[in-house]
Amino acid sequence: MKLTSAFALAALCQAAALAAPHVDQIEKRDTVKGFDISHYQPTVNYQGAYNSGARFVIVKATEGTTYTDPTFSQHYNGATSAGLLRGGYHFARPGSSSGAAQATYFLAHGGGWSGDGRTLPGMLDLEYGTASQGGTCHGLSASGMVSWITDFVNTYQSKTSRWPMIYTTNDWWVTCTGNSKAFNTKSPLVLARYSTAGPGAVPGGWPFQTIWQNSDAYAYGGDSDIFNGALTNLKKLATG
Repeated sequence: MKLTSAFALAALCQAAALAAPHVDQIEKRDTVKGFDISHYQPTVNYQGAYNSGARFVIVKATEGTTYTDPTFSQHYNGATSAGLLRGGYHFARPGSSSGAAQATYFLAHGGGWSGDGRTLPGMLDLEYGTASQGGTCHGLSASGMVSWITDFVNTYQSKTSRWPMIYTTNDWWVTCTGNSKAFNTKSPLVLARYSTAGPGAVPGGWPFQTIWQNSDAYAYGGDSDIFNGALTNLKKLATG
């Protein structure tokens, strides 16, 4: 996986509490380090990451309806052994099958959620398509993409009781969904922007990002993530 509103702090926190009741309510204050990984990182130093302050990891589980990451179990178990909160992510292929079909496949191959206090809700990874996949937006119109995402997140929520996180960039979201505001009170936002200057513009009416993917080079393996809140808030995201 590669890859706030302009209110003052008090207004931002108030917006989170009032406008987004289903999104975990996180104050813009403390942060928690984490990372995400896939088979592209076959060797990961989980204990080193934990010792350095990381407390969560998101592991690639599936892609489309035909691919399961061959390192998922290895990474998931390694994260668990090190004491990290962990969850799975699904690399979306919106042009190949329905959102419901891909959510079901994800859930059957590692993407589920349990209330054990250590499992993060699954994450839907939305990225630019290649030419062979229909181009940037996988051959879908903005309304078609919103319908596809709705199909995925509703299926996931109906089977787990949790709304999945949504990973995207500001540019992709604006380009491929028309900057849809359909998900900002349900799915926590994982915003990718590789920068030392901050996460930048937050799309889709989300009052803030829940996680910022700030770099594709984490010292202990994979991509670097920053959770936008204290450890207690991160644990709330896991427990629901």
